[in-house]
This record gives sequence, structure tokens and C-alpha cells, in this order.
Amino acid sequence: MAAPGGPRRRTVLAAAAAVPAAALLSGCSGGGGRGDDRGVLRFQSLAWQKESVDANKQLVAEWNRRHPDIPVQYVQGAWPTVHDQLLTSFEGGEAPDIIHDASDDLADFAYGGHLADLTGLLPRRLKDDIPRHSWESGTFGGRVYGIPFLQEPRVLIADRVRLRRSGVRVPTVREPWTWEEFGEVAKELTGGGYGVAWPLKEPVSVTLNLALSTGGRIFRRRPDGKAEVRFDAADQVVPRAVHDQVNVARSAARTTLGMGGADTLPGFFAGRYAILPLGFSYRQQIVQQAPKEFEWVVLPAPGGTGGGEQGVSPQTLSIAADCPRKEEAMAFVDFLLRPPNMVRLALGDWMLPTGREALKAPELHTDRYGWSTGTALAGTLRAAPAQSVRGYPEWKDKIATPAFQEYYSGAVGLDELRERLVHDGNLVLARYQR
Repeated sequence: MAAPGGPRRRTVLAAAAAVPAAALLSGCSGGGGRGDDRGVLRFQSLAWQKESVDANKQLVAEWNRRHPDIPVQYVQGAWPTVHDQLLTSFEGGEAPDIIHDASDDLADFAYGGHLADLTGLLPRRLKDDIPRHSWESGTFGGRVYGIPFLQEPRVLIADRVRLRRSGVRVPTVREPWTWEEFGEVAKELTGGGYGVAWPLKEPVSVTLNLALSTGGRIFRRRPDGKAEVRFDAADQVVPRAVHDQVNVARSAARTTLGMGGADTLPGFFAGRYAILPLGFSYRQQIVQQAPKEFEWVVLPAPGGTGGGEQGVSPQTLSIAADCPRKEEAMAFVDFLLRPPNMVRLALGDWMLPTGREALKAPELHTDRYGWSTGTALAGTLRAAPAQSVRGYPEWKDKIATPAFQEYYSGAVGLDELRERLVHDGNLVLARYQR
């Protein structure tokens, strides 16, 4: 499950599994590194809920039992503070050796020389197991700096009883609602409660990632390779749909715009909202908190001219550039991401693995808790358009977040939104692309 207020975080190598670790690590440099005198590798994990923490710690313990000569220390990190913490530790030469993060946080670290280029270190089985479109999320300047391993589609979680009583068409992965149809459904479900509640405390990634379904990207590359912000017709479909549900049709609750996803759950259980657009991992909280008699169902997000595609920022594993034992660190990452282990990590986080073999696991194809719906969406997930854009974090925090919040609340119109995103936004990006 994704961390509150942070990035949405959250077998292969059978042949290598039979090879002794020493054979895998030929040519590895020695030395104690930044762990201790025995050369302990430090693995900073951002797992935060019990199931995920337990899975990570168990895998570290398994590795240490099998490879006592290559010990790994589990270090607990935190999603809300990871960017600043890593920046400080990189500058001070104290970064962990193996780094758990999200792909949309990597660009500045990769371009800044803080992360190791993994391109030549990746085992063949890992390269082949993860699809090319997933690798794009951890690739910067044509080189791999982050290994994407967990991903989270955005889905619609609906009150099954209200949906059934309304008589509306129930969408499927093959035939999702269009954005126009979703607007009509939200109106149909409004009465005695709102049809939909958008928790948009952090509106930027939601908007950009869903915009792929209509062919929108917002970030595009000029012929000289530099990124620029545009806000054309395809980019506007999703923002306008949300805005109109809140301010025109009044089928979406205005009060939830400043909420996080977890904040909307009590109202959902109480019948105030029929549908919640949420990350896939929120199912865990629903299972834990929903009244026993409450019936809910997982539906695919709306689609458009871009089909059912949506952007994601997968959780990633990277190696620090100044880690003196990169081959050993990669051997541990390879172990962590073998298909059975990747499945354990996915189940612990209630997310989807990126690996093709892991996605075949029967546990991910059950209808229980909507797992099969999410797994069926895996092929539609693409690297978020902002992934490789230098300056994106500042654009997001200083320009896009307040602009989208004001637009969705009705405080500003579409023209003002475009002016701020494009004009003000490109001034920010220009400083990073000189």
C-alpha cells in the first residue's frame, strides 16, 4: 500500500540461483564501503506497513543466511522525507548502498551523478523479465539508474450496491467507461450522496498519469531534446472532466479535493460517495476498515483516445554511485527481484510487480479484493511523462500543485490554469536545462 503523503510506492534467475555467489560477483571490488569494517551493504527500504516491512526484512534475512560473506543491513527510510534525506546523504557521502525510491524522484539524482549507471550491471534474466515500457521509468539519458519493480494503477473503487441499483453499465478492462460516460455515471449515482469523490490533496501525478488515457502528456521534448510544458486539447480532457464534476454537474464532492485517499474512506463506507478514484493499494485499507456488510468492487479507470493507458511511477531500486561494491549490491537486488520474491513484495504492498514471470502468480489473478482487475491493467501502464524531466519536482510543488488545486475548486478558469502551467512552468524548467 502506498505511503500517506508520499510517492506511490508501492523468477527469474533460476540459472543464476544455482550459481555460487562468488561466481556471480567476480571482479567485485573489496573494501568495507560505507557499511562497517566487514563491508556490510546498507539497504534502505521505504516499506512502511507491517506486511511490506515483514516481507523486506524476511528477504534480507534469507539473503544473509545464504551469503554470510556479503551481509546486508536493513535500514528503514520514510516516503515523505526520502528526497531531502537522500540529497543530504549524497552530499555528505553517507548514502545507503542500495536505495529504494520511486521513479519520479530519480531524475535529478541520476543526472547529478549520485546514482550508479546500472546498464552494464543488470543480469540478463532481469533485463528480459521486466518489459521495455517499464524500464523507461528508470532510464535517463539512455542509461538505467533505477530498476522498476512495483507499480500501482489508478482504479475506481465503487459501492457495489449503489452501482447495481443504478443500472449503469459496469465497465471492464477491455471496455472501460469513457471520460464522458464516467461523467454521466457520476450524475446518475448522485442523490443521497455524491457520485464520486476525488481526493486531490496531491493533484499533479493523478492528473498527468490519467491524461495518458486521452493522449495527453503535458511534457514534450523539443527537437533539441529539452523538455517543455504544453497544455493542448488532449491534455485538458481529464482536468476538465474533474472540474466539471465538481463545479458544473455537482456530482463530485468539493470537500474531498484537499483530502488524501485515506481521508475519503469513512465517507465512502457511510454512503456519502459512490465511487473513489484511488491507487490500487488502497484496497488494503478498505479490507481492514470497511464494515463487514459493506460491498465494494474494483473497476478500471476511464479511458479515452489513448485507450486504457495510464502513467505510473514505479517503485525502484538503485545503487549509490559511490558504493564500492556495486556487483555485490546488484547480486542482492537480483535476489530480491526473483519472481517468487517479487510476488512477496507485491503482495506485501498490495501492488503489482513489473516482472512478467511474477505477474503470472495465481495469487495475483484471483477476483478476491480486485486482484484480477489490477493485474489485467498491468499491460496498460506506461512510464509517467514527467519521469525524465529535470526540474519536475519544483514545477510540481511550486507551479502545478497550487494551479490545479485552484482550478479544480473553481477559483480559476482553464485559461489561467494553462498560463501558469505553461508560461510559469517553462520558466522553471529552463533553469534546469541551460
